[in-house]
Amino acid sequence: MQRFIVYFLIFIIRVYQKFISPLKGRSCIFYPTCSEYAIIAISRFGIFKGSFLAIKRILRCHPLNQGGYDPVPEKFINSRGEIR
Repeated sequence: MQRFIVYFLIFIIRVYQKFISPLKGRSCIFYPTCSEYAIIAISRFGIFKGSFLAIKRILRCHPLNQGGYDPVPEKFINSRGEIR
């Protein structure tokens, strides 16, 4: 069931990339873009951890942030610094 939800979330993000993002124009200040980051994070860490990382990234995507290269981490590190 979890795999289905992962695929569904990725499908929704791809629909956003194909139909909504082109209407907005280039607005993400990061590479990879926030939507690509979300796809990678959800694929790598699953629904909850991947979504958490994606939301954190989206909240950092604003004009006051410098942006730039910000890849998805190889390992998930929680708020206490523990690698999971």
